[in-house]
Order: sequence, then structure tokens, then C-alpha cells
Amino acid sequence: MGTSKTAGRARRKRRIRKKIEGTTERPRLTVFRSNKQIYAQVVDDSSGATVASAGSLGLSGIEGAKVGSAEAVGEALAAACRDKGVEQVVFDRNGYIYHGRVKALAEGARKGGLKF
Repeated sequence: MGTSKTAGRARRKRRIRKKIEGTTERPRLTVFRSNKQIYAQVVDDSSGATVASAGSLGLSGIEGAKVGSAEAVGEALAAACRDKGVEQVVFDRNGYIYHGRVKALAEGARKGGLKF
């Protein structure tokens, strides 16, 4: 019997999180993708605090449905990080394939000025 999608993603997530850790100087940008929305947050793992967050639920008037909203979330997150003085992050794709919405969010964050 094969593993489910969520079990496979959880396994990939554990494997990624062994290697990636967000520090105060370079926090971790993590992505959560649901069927309709996409959310991202920047986390300082040393203190366990969320530095900034953004999601597609609060955005409106975006072209390109899901992929377009993902890019807008990346840009909004980058703007929130700039306000907090964060310029560099470590990207945590959270077990998702770097493709489609996850890739669009990353490119939007880069376009907004985040370096990773």
C-alpha cells in the first residue's frame, strides 16, 4: 500500500527542516499552500517568533488567479520584512515542489527585495 500525499509531504518536510534553520540575522521564510489560498511567514527559530507574515486571503484585485496571488503574497511579505529590517532569509518550501505557486511566491519575494 502506497503512502498518502500528506504523509509524503510530511516526510519531505522533516528532511528539509533537518538542514534549514532560521536565525535572527537570516530568518526562515516558510510557505503553506492550501487548495485555494497560499500563506507565507518569516520565522526566527532561535527565539521562536514570527517576524512577518502575509497571505492571499487578505489580498484582492489580483490577476492570474492562484499563481498571480502567490506572487503578490511574496511581494507583500518582502515589504513587511523591509519594514522590520530583514533583508536576507532562508527559503523553506515546506515539503512542496518548487514549482507553480511556491515558485511564484519565491520570485515575488525576490522581486520585492528579499535575498535568498
